[in-house]
Amino acid sequence: MGRLVFFSFLTIFSFLITFYDVMIPQKQVMALPLSTDSRWIVDENGQRVKLACVNWVSHLEVMVAEGLSKQPLDGIAKRILSMGFNCVRLTWPVFLVTNDTLGSLTVRQSLQSHGLLESISGIQANNPSIIDLSLLDVYQAVVSSLGNNNVMVILDNHISKPGWCCSNFDGNGFFGDQYFDPDLWITGLTRMASMFKGVPNVVGMSLRNELRGPKQNVNDWYRYMQKGAEAVHSANPDVIVILSGLNYDKDLSFLRNRPLNLTFSGKIVFEVHWYGFTDGEAWKNGNSNQVCGRVVDNMMRVSGFLLDQGWPLFVSEFGVDQRGTNVNDNRYLGCFLSVAAELDLDWALWTLVGSYYLRQGVLGMNEYYGVMNWNWCEARNSTFLQQISVLQSPFQGPGLSEANPHKVIFHPSTGLCVLRKSMFEPLRLGRCTESEAWNYTPQKILSVKGTYFCLQTDDLAKPAKLGIICTDSNSKWETISDSKMHFSSNASNGIAVCLDVDSNNTIVTNTCKCLSRDNACDPESQWFKLVNSTRSSAMTKPLSQMNSILNFPAKDFHGSF
Repeated sequence: MGRLVFFSFLTIFSFLITFYDVMIPQKQVMALPLSTDSRWIVDENGQRVKLACVNWVSHLEVMVAEGLSKQPLDGIAKRILSMGFNCVRLTWPVFLVTNDTLGSLTVRQSLQSHGLLESISGIQANNPSIIDLSLLDVYQAVVSSLGNNNVMVILDNHISKPGWCCSNFDGNGFFGDQYFDPDLWITGLTRMASMFKGVPNVVGMSLRNELRGPKQNVNDWYRYMQKGAEAVHSANPDVIVILSGLNYDKDLSFLRNRPLNLTFSGKIVFEVHWYGFTDGEAWKNGNSNQVCGRVVDNMMRVSGFLLDQGWPLFVSEFGVDQRGTNVNDNRYLGCFLSVAAELDLDWALWTLVGSYYLRQGVLGMNEYYGVMNWNWCEARNSTFLQQISVLQSPFQGPGLSEANPHKVIFHPSTGLCVLRKSMFEPLRLGRCTESEAWNYTPQKILSVKGTYFCLQTDDLAKPAKLGIICTDSNSKWETISDSKMHFSSNASNGIAVCLDVDSNNTIVTNTCKCLSRDNACDPESQWFKLVNSTRSSAMTKPLSQMNSILNFPAKDFHGSF
């Protein structure tokens, strides 16, 4: 009889999973062009579109999208899509469209002028159709190939004079610098906007990358950025217009009390850059919890506040050394990913590029921040791609109402979420698309939404568990540490413990670590972030339905599962 009941239970469970899978709404095809709805970017139907982009460099001296000597253009575009990116931030220099001599050069001529004979051979082998096209035609061909592969494009004016960016004294930093003539810049923006008018996958234009240098000031920012925005919108009203801030695109604080004055609305997005090295070597030299808390507070003060004011905020550059050996980057990444998930930010990773034709005088320079390897044939770090994959889909936003509002428990250092595979297994990390829907009450209880079950600690170094007696101290979870990512409760012996992950990705409770002072300690296994979501999962509905279908009253339970 027991075996029959168990079989029936599994049958019901399997039916619910299958039923729910077929009932999940299919992802809708976005209707371009894009616009904004308060802090969200939306399509023509008002549905949230999350920008999950990668930066593709095309602004260096050669002025050809990097990598075309290594792999076919269509293959690179397909690789971008297969890695989960839906968008490319494609860089360009002003002189490409304002200097007819440069813009009319062929790819062959541009490469020859820099002595890049090996790159010529590579392009002839991999992309022979573009070798004798003009630089402008090739830029358009790259956009077209991305469009053919359903990849959106943001045209990013990265610099005026082609070359590596950026420094305070490179003549490209701010309006009035040696190579940064505001009128010529407006001309370049207008020409580029006009050139891509009616090209549906060109969804946005970034006005200028990383304004900087001794001439930067707020009054000129308003004067010229508003002119640039009006010029782009006039030439191409379909695209969203993306505005960067000051100090290498870290500071938008001046917008708090002085709004833009534009003739149009529903198209403005602000962008910000955030790297580990943005804060020097603070991550390497400081306690990760304390640095994370301090850096996040500052980010919210100088740019994140725009979300509360109803503006989309696009992190148009973030990235890490893909070799995994940079301590500063490694510690920064978990903190960044927690914020990107919690705020459900739009973003663009730096960079796609595995190697450059020519960068800063070096031929074939390896780009260790690139997701592609040196010869562009495979991903440099597949673990990193897994870590960011959860952020490539939106957690919430207009039109995304697959499930009732709930929380998922996100583990930044793995990119996974807390889930329960079945009623008979311990809690583990797994794909966030399979996560339960959690609720975090004012009483600090983490419960599976729509059920009697709450998260409990058992004892030190033991798996966390689900139970139904949720009033004891072992069911209350406080967020502690400056990072606000340690979840602490009391074990049966009264000792404070924190959620942790063991080597098998099982959720356990251990002594809280690295809370302060210790600069060498790595707290990331104990970093968890509660993320608001209306995204459906394969597990949430069946588990909650099971409670009512099987009609298990709370009084029948006397333990944990």
